[in-house]
Amino acid sequence: MAASKVSLSIDEDVLAQARQRVGRRELSSYVSEAVRRQLQHDRLGELLAHMDAESGPVPDAMMEEARQLWHGPEVAPKTRSRRTA
Repeated sequence: MAASKVSLSIDEDVLAQARQRVGRRELSSYVSEAVRRQLQHDRLGELLAHMDAESGPVPDAMMEEARQLWHGPEVAPKTRSRRTA
């Protein structure tokens, strides 16, 4: 895959933490992967918004049932997070 050089402004503390975690030589790959994950997250949010617009939101009872199946009955109910995606 071709790469392009860019100039970015990154908060100093964030940059220092990233460099500490991956070293100077791997910083570009680390940032590229972070941007790739954010783009995927954005696309998922857009898909959920589209699905809500077409079909309406998932009823609260169904969301709670899904939470129970996923996490088990010991997890307290949460507000819907998919609306903030």
